Amino acid sequence: MSDALRIVHGAFGRVALLDMDRSLVRHAHPHCHVLLKVDGDDTQFLVGDHVAPLTNDLAVLVNAWEPHAYIHDPRRKNALILALYIEPDWLRGFRPNWAASGAPGFFEQSAGAVTAHIRQIALDLSAEMVHAPGASKRQEDLLSELMIAVIERFTPWRSVGASLREIARSQAIDWRVGKAIMLMRSDPAASPSVDTLAKSAGLSRAHFFRMFESSTGVTPHVFLNVLRVEMAVGAIVDGDETFATIGDRLGFSAPAHFTRFFRDHCSVAPSEFRQVARLGR
Repeated sequence: MSDALRIVHGAFGRVALLDMDRSLVRHAHPHCHVLLKVDGDDTQFLVGDHVAPLTNDLAVLVNAWEPHAYIHDPRRKNALILALYIEPDWLRGFRPNWAASGAPGFFEQSAGAVTAHIRQIALDLSAEMVHAPGASKRQEDLLSELMIAVIERFTPWRSVGASLREIARSQAIDWRVGKAIMLMRSDPAASPSVDTLAKSAGLSRAHFFRMFESSTGVTPHVFLNVLRVEMAVGAIVDGDETFATIGDRLGFSAPAHFTRFFRDHCSVAPSEFRQVARLGR
């Protein structure tokens, strides 16, 4: 079973050190997502429709809201993966146009060759997370250095989202899709059907489905799952509710269903996620 060795949370988003031995379902995140191999065998992810290898020399790069899945090969040894989920508002603090990391197309490719510098920072950050879990300042300094190096390496950072106007346009969503998203956010436990969402938007089912995917990059089902995962992560890390209570609030009929859903999206069970995320506090 996959293990989360360390998870750190903050204004930057979250960083997880994962010992992976099981596949993950097709899912997405509202932040840019960077995966770096720390140890173990080479592996791969499916990013969009492309297989992206993860090796000592290649990082996997996933844009915000880009569907992806982990593909585990049981014939190989586990891969130890440093997974970064980085908030656009935190990156804005380095350069205003880096807020475009929350929009499609921030990374031009789903995989890229890492420099020796990037690999060393990733190894240093991983070691710091394991050996000094309470050293949050040192970890954030390393994460800052790592993300600056990654963005300068893998994005056209001097021109991407060059103005606030371009960022706003890139993140614009059709108002009818926006109404459906508001409905989903207001009550994720209701799990509204595509027919219900289409009706709220005043569109036919087929037209709504196409427009939703065109606007967000994901299907309504995947979008709702993203909302549920992020709400679950916040409740698990920052609150003391039971997992049964969290699962019920998010629309799961039994605690086991919530546990399975969370493990399929985050690689580990909610109990392990909470325990590891609170190390060093």
